[in-house]
Amino acid sequence: MKRKVLITRGVFPEIVEALAQRFEVEHNPEDRPLPPEELARRLEGKHGAMATVMDRFDEPLLARSPELRVISNIAVGYNNIDIAACSKRGIRVTNTPGVLDDTTADLTWALLMAAARRVAEADAYVRAGEWKVAFGVRYFLGQDVYHATLGIIGMGRIGQAIARRAAGFDMRVLYNNRNRLAEADERRLGAVYVERDRLFAESDFVVVMAPYSAATHHLVGAAEIAKMKPTAILVNTARGGVVDDAALVYALKHKRIAGAGLDVFEGEPALDRGYLELPNVVLTPHIGSASAATRMTMCRLAADNLTAVLEGRTPPNLVNA
Repeated sequence: MKRKVLITRGVFPEIVEALAQRFEVEHNPEDRPLPPEELARRLEGKHGAMATVMDRFDEPLLARSPELRVISNIAVGYNNIDIAACSKRGIRVTNTPGVLDDTTADLTWALLMAAARRVAEADAYVRAGEWKVAFGVRYFLGQDVYHATLGIIGMGRIGQAIARRAAGFDMRVLYNNRNRLAEADERRLGAVYVERDRLFAESDFVVVMAPYSAATHHLVGAAEIAKMKPTAILVNTARGGVVDDAALVYALKHKRIAGAGLDVFEGEPALDRGYLELPNVVLTPHIGSASAATRMTMCRLAADNLTAVLEGRTPPNLVNA
C-alpha cells in the first residue's frame, strides 16, 4: 500500500506528478494557507506533509496526526514547526537550505537600491501623470550606494552572499552575528565584526538577515532604530517579527531614518497599515526566493527530503537529527 502525502499549497505540476509515482498524493492547488482545522482534517491518515512556512505544525495538530512521519518545509526557516514536539513523536523535519541564498541576496539588493534611489516613489510619480518637466535638479534625491557603509545583522549563507555583492560597490561592510566568522572568512568577504550598537550607528544601510526565534523577536526595535543615521535605510528580507513593524512605521513617518525596503512582515499577509501611507518604504510580498529556477529547485529538494524519509533513507536536509 502506498504511503499517503499532503502537499499543503500549490506547487509545480512536475513535483506533484513525481511524488504521485511513489505515493498517494493529496494536493491543495490553491494559493491559500489551509486553516488549522482544515489542515488537521487533511492530515488524517497522512504519513508525510510537504508544507510552507505559513503552515503551523504545533502540538495540538501533531496529536491529531499520529501517522505523520515527516514534515518537509519548502523553506530554509522552520519556525512554523514545533521541532521538540516532532522529535518526541518521531517525526522528521526537513528544510531547503543553500539553494535560495543567491536569489534572496539579489532581492535584498533590489530592495536596498530601490529604497536608496526612491525607485518606487518615482515610478508612482510617472504613472500618476505628475512628471511635467523633463529634468529637475532636485527630483527624487536619494542616497548613494557606492562607497557607503553596509551593516549586516546575521552573517549566515545569505548574509555572506549579500556581503560579496557589496564589493562591486566598493562598500565598507560591517557585520554582527551570534558567532564571529573565522578571520579567513572575514578577509574573503571584506567584512569587519562589530557590536550591534556600533553597526546601527555607523551604517548607511542596515540589512537584517537573522532567523526568527523567541530570542530574535523585535531584535530591531525603537531603541536600535534610534541609533541609526537619519539618512540610513533599513532592509529586512529575513523574517517578520525580527523587526518591530510599529516602531519602524513610526520612525519612517517621522523621518527618523530615510527609508526602508521590506519583504517580510509581522503577521503576514496582514501588515501594519501604516506602511501603506508612507512613500519612503518599498514593500514586496515575501518574494525573496521567488525566481522560477530557485522555487522549482526548492520544491524538488523538499520532495527529495520527503521521499527519503518515507522510503527509510536519511534525507538530504534533516533539521532534527
